[in-house]
Amino acid sequence: MGRNKKQNPFAARKRQKRENAPERPDRRALPYEEIKRDNAAFIKYYHLQAICADEDEWTQFLASIRDNLPTTFRVTGFKDEAKALLSIIETQLFTEYVRAVAELHEKRPEEVERPLCLPWYPNGLAYQLHLTRKDIRRSEPLYRLHNFLIVETTAGGISRQEAVSMIPPIVLDVRPTDKVLDMCAAPGSKTAQLIEALHAAPEEHKIPPGFVLANDVDNNRCYMLVHQAKRLNSPCLLVTNHDSSAFPNLLVTQSDGSRGILKFDKILCDVPCSGDGTLRKNPDIWLKWNLAQAYNLHGIQYRIVRRGAEMLEVGGRLVYSTCSLNPIENEAVLQRILKEADGALELVDAGHLVPGLKYKPGMTQWKLATKEVDQIFTSFDEVPESLHTIIRPGMFPLPEEEMKKIGLEKCLRVLPHLQDSGGFFVAVLEKRRRLDFEKNDVAAVVEQNEQVKEPQLDAEGKPIEEKSVPWGPQRKKRRLHGYKEDPYVFFGENDADYAAIKEFYQLDESLSQRCLLTRCVTDKKKNIYYCSDRIRDLVVNNEHNIKMINTGVKTFVRCENRHTVHPFRLAQEGLQTSNAFMGASRRIQVEREDLVMMLNCTDPTQPPSTHELRKETQERCKELGVGSCILKYVDERFTLYTVGWRGTSSLRAYVHKDETIHILRLLGADLSKFETNKYEEARVAAAAAAAEAGKDAEVEGEAEGESESSGEGAATTPMDTEEVATKS
Repeated sequence: MGRNKKQNPFAARKRQKRENAPERPDRRALPYEEIKRDNAAFIKYYHLQAICADEDEWTQFLASIRDNLPTTFRVTGFKDEAKALLSIIETQLFTEYVRAVAELHEKRPEEVERPLCLPWYPNGLAYQLHLTRKDIRRSEPLYRLHNFLIVETTAGGISRQEAVSMIPPIVLDVRPTDKVLDMCAAPGSKTAQLIEALHAAPEEHKIPPGFVLANDVDNNRCYMLVHQAKRLNSPCLLVTNHDSSAFPNLLVTQSDGSRGILKFDKILCDVPCSGDGTLRKNPDIWLKWNLAQAYNLHGIQYRIVRRGAEMLEVGGRLVYSTCSLNPIENEAVLQRILKEADGALELVDAGHLVPGLKYKPGMTQWKLATKEVDQIFTSFDEVPESLHTIIRPGMFPLPEEEMKKIGLEKCLRVLPHLQDSGGFFVAVLEKRRRLDFEKNDVAAVVEQNEQVKEPQLDAEGKPIEEKSVPWGPQRKKRRLHGYKEDPYVFFGENDADYAAIKEFYQLDESLSQRCLLTRCVTDKKKNIYYCSDRIRDLVVNNEHNIKMINTGVKTFVRCENRHTVHPFRLAQEGLQTSNAFMGASRRIQVEREDLVMMLNCTDPTQPPSTHELRKETQERCKELGVGSCILKYVDERFTLYTVGWRGTSSLRAYVHKDETIHILRLLGADLSKFETNKYEEARVAAAAAAAEAGKDAEVEGEAEGESESSGEGAATTPMDTEEVATKS
């Protein structure tokens, strides 16, 4: 530290305290202690709220919430091959599942309970396994199931998600034309569902007219969100990083060319909460649960849903949800916003959208208590003055007459024991008219944007440049806002690269070149992305108004070599978008045998020769010059498109490993080449290490033996010494 640099007294005290503290034991050396699933305050508080009808049901509730959570997953519904994948899951995977579970629990196969198809999830695309995450990760008989879940999740074929977490996007009832906002989107499982709903009618729209704007306040979690949503490769997604409770009004270009305030058709407010509905999945909550969490979160939950209601279009739908069972975070928040809206918002019953789901109606009466639940309050008058800053009047139930008007019983309360799930709360609001406190001043937003565009100057009058670095380990102070993102540079009207791409791939005129973009200002573009028209309009009008983390799907990638005539290849990620605009010149239809052979070739330096392909494929290859192409395979159940590369004398598939396995699985090909058993690999590695250690020990033993024998030959007795001395 510099001699004249002032020290931070807080850091110095903290450092001194750490140095003087007794040495902490190494917890990693201790055996793992099972968390005690009990909390007296939790049990007392919820028993007091009468969330169950009687004592028998309360006993069932406690037994269920102390048990581990079963694993659930859903199949990505909008993909063409969804039905084929579902058929493979219901036959091959579940047959293997029954065998593995029987081996794990030492049962006969007929005694094993088969996976449950969730009755309320649309089209039977979601399943619940009677196994925990821990069972699947740590049991050798289940390694094939574990591999399947990992590979198909990465490839975008399925999504692993808690069952109750799937409910809010279903009751939001998203259509392909909707403008959708997910206010607290990370880590992204619900956002993925919203994207699937947006792409639910590919036969009607090449690209959905609607979009999903996914936002989160935490910069690090925004990148988790991008990772989750990118599996679906949608050009209709924009990820932003902002405080949801103060989300800015966004500008859009209207049909007459003027600019207006964006209003959303559907808004999801899955707000931050205490999370006590996830106790089965996160047992550590048992150790730290207290009522102070709910009191602290009530205000931010209210501000988020209030801001969401302001941004909602008249006639639009807003879903408020939490993974908490606490009425302070649920019904108390809703009654507050409904009372303030004064008829502009209405609670609606959405039970018909989830037929077969077991739930309880929303609560109309509840009590409040101190943090330790040692004092109970039924009205604000009973609250001590010392707690007035923590417990507020709006947290108590409204009078009976007012409560009847807002209809809180229309909310959905899902309890763990009802269908062996987690706990969840869902409410659906619809907007009947504009809110009295709603602000829609376009001129003010435009003026604010113009002010933000002006560069900040330092003392010398030079513009201050914010450091721009790629995402990685970020400092704590950067957690919420992160670093400055790379710019979004859209193609101009006369872009030379686009003209070359259009000619080579015979692109349709309906593909708007204005929607192609890069993430850097350079003449030599590397990655080219594509986004929808509406997303482009949002980015152009608001890039200085809100921090944008990610948008667009990778469509073209620079790939130059001495044989190719065109510098850009197709990207597999963007093929489901770009395929609809491609001409016939760079397409090859292949048979199953050809595609299987190409996918099984994992060495890029030894691609399959065109002479190994079927005669029809060889003839088509002769017509193609070197470069990227689309491989098309038609099955009676689905049609597959993958990116290929036509070499001078070869043809190969250009897809990553997980998608390769996904496609081979759909084709019914042998996957043993890609199957990995981490337990067997660990045993082989341990045996090799033991053999190596044995060799080292043997070498050391031989070396010691040689040393001892040479030492014995060199040793002399006293008589020998005397003889030597006499001779000399």
